[in-house]
Amino acid sequence: MAPQGLFIGLMSGTSMDGIDAVLVELSDGQTHLTDTHSQSYDPALRSQLAALAAGDIDSVDKLATLDRAVGLEFGRAANALLSRSSYKPTDITAIGSHGQTVRHRPHGPIEGRYSLQIGDPSSITELTGITTVADFRRRDIAAGGQGAPLVPLFHASQFGQDDQCRAIVNIGGISNATLLDGSTVAAGFDCGPGNTLLDAWIRRHSGDAFDADGAWSAEHQADETLLSQLIQDPYFTRAGPRSTGPELFNLKWLDAQLNGDTNPGAVQATLAELTAFAITNSVQRCERPPEALFICGGGARNTDLMRRLHRRLTAMHVRLGTTDELGLASEWVEACAFAWLASRTLAGQPGNAERVTGASGPRVLGAIYPA
Repeated sequence: MAPQGLFIGLMSGTSMDGIDAVLVELSDGQTHLTDTHSQSYDPALRSQLAALAAGDIDSVDKLATLDRAVGLEFGRAANALLSRSSYKPTDITAIGSHGQTVRHRPHGPIEGRYSLQIGDPSSITELTGITTVADFRRRDIAAGGQGAPLVPLFHASQFGQDDQCRAIVNIGGISNATLLDGSTVAAGFDCGPGNTLLDAWIRRHSGDAFDADGAWSAEHQADETLLSQLIQDPYFTRAGPRSTGPELFNLKWLDAQLNGDTNPGAVQATLAELTAFAITNSVQRCERPPEALFICGGGARNTDLMRRLHRRLTAMHVRLGTTDELGLASEWVEACAFAWLASRTLAGQPGNAERVTGASGPRVLGAIYPA
């Protein structure tokens, strides 16, 4: 049985917009959210991380420096979260830190696959005085998997319901889905782009970090010709296991398929439609489509994106909701998952769903950095 008690989860996704920190109590197999904290990256640090992820920086010194800087930021986020509560570091069993992904290469020969998350766990432990569990993806990759998605077992434990087939979809930079048959993981995969293209496109044209509430995309009609072209990418018909990242879906990928005279607002609307397509297409291809689909992650707050999803899912006779109605606030689900995964690691229990990642079997994930 995994340890019960208080855990902290730390998460920063492919959007690189900052760190989500949660304080949770694990008891009776459930995750109870106690407190939350969100901390943006300093713009200069975010810029350096984006350059590293894009391959514009190729330096061991820079990688090591950013690893340490991100670790310190994660540690500060955990301390800021704890300062909001009545708890002391000694009250917390462990921190589960996802780190910041800067490269995800899960394909090709097994010996060449890797997924790299930075955010020095030793710095987190030293700064907080709390045992930290990190580096969750590489053991699964060593076992022949893709190291992603890693949240399906958490989704099953938190959101599974007997006699119902549900989909839990996280819309972060990349969207990923877990199909649940009762409390069993039936399937899981990265669907494709979530917010990553939407964020990059609006940042290019207005400097805004994201399209708040989907306001810009809502003002325009999607370009159906462009959409038809984008969805021809082989990723959308690839069989599982499958995972991806901004290494594939980025502005270079988009620019290669644009006409020079395409209206920027229409492109934004098309990218919103592409995200909706990526999710519904992936779910529709499953052996047993879900009765209901519940969204978590930043995309749950994008009204225009949710509207586009609702229209597509209605045609499939699938109900759309968010994880809020299942008892866990949508914006904090991913961070909670890594608190839960840390508890599995401490108990010596597997954290991967091998049918999702393609690993040769269940594996205990992560490395432990004792306080």
